Amino acid sequence: MNRMTPEFENRIDEDELKLKVFQDRLGYHFKDTDFLINALTHASSGEDRNYERLEFLGDRVLGLVIAEILYRCFPYENEGALARRHSALACTQTLAKIATDLEVIELIRSTLTDKSTGNNKQENILADCMEAIIGAIFLDNGYVPCQEVISSLWGDKIYTLMQPPVDSKTALQEWAQARKLPIPKYEILNREGPDHAPVFTIQVTLEGFDPEVATGNSKRNAEKIAAQLLLDRLD
Repeated sequence: MNRMTPEFENRIDEDELKLKVFQDRLGYHFKDTDFLINALTHASSGEDRNYERLEFLGDRVLGLVIAEILYRCFPYENEGALARRHSALACTQTLAKIATDLEVIELIRSTLTDKSTGNNKQENILADCMEAIIGAIFLDNGYVPCQEVISSLWGDKIYTLMQPPVDSKTALQEWAQARKLPIPKYEILNREGPDHAPVFTIQVTLEGFDPEVATGNSKRNAEKIAAQLLLDRLD
């Protein structure tokens, strides 16, 4: 009869403990932890199941829950004001901040490169995982627990966030327009890697200034990183 080695048993116990502690922070304990494990699995891990489908579902659930909360909390605001609040509460930056507070990065099953990337790529991974976790809660136990978790985690942000943060591409364009310069131009220099984990190399050019080059796991992410690098230099 095969027995697990003590080291392997200890690793399983440690992983289970980490998931339990995380669920304590989350404020929700899963009936089926496989949903949670899938929500924390990046496509680059090579696992058969990852968070992409759960992210798709969680994005829709989050959007509905926040829309309902705003509808009830701000009965006298018009559609435009509610839409601005919704955008701020469901944007990448807000999702990544909540995921960071929950220490999600410590549990993501990914390549070392992905987990240690300290830029917009990591922010997007955190936001994607947060949406996937919401999707996992929905599949595990329905809509009401999602309402409770989102209301708790978003907390005062529901009342204080009105405008979504300006991303680096928008900020760079506004910087150029304020100085009557042509809008920045973005060019794909290279695309490599497998379909599930592509890497784009993008160059941003602004008239009168040296270009900046950056890489990202999507065209948009690479553009945002390149724009931020150029903004940092301009500032």
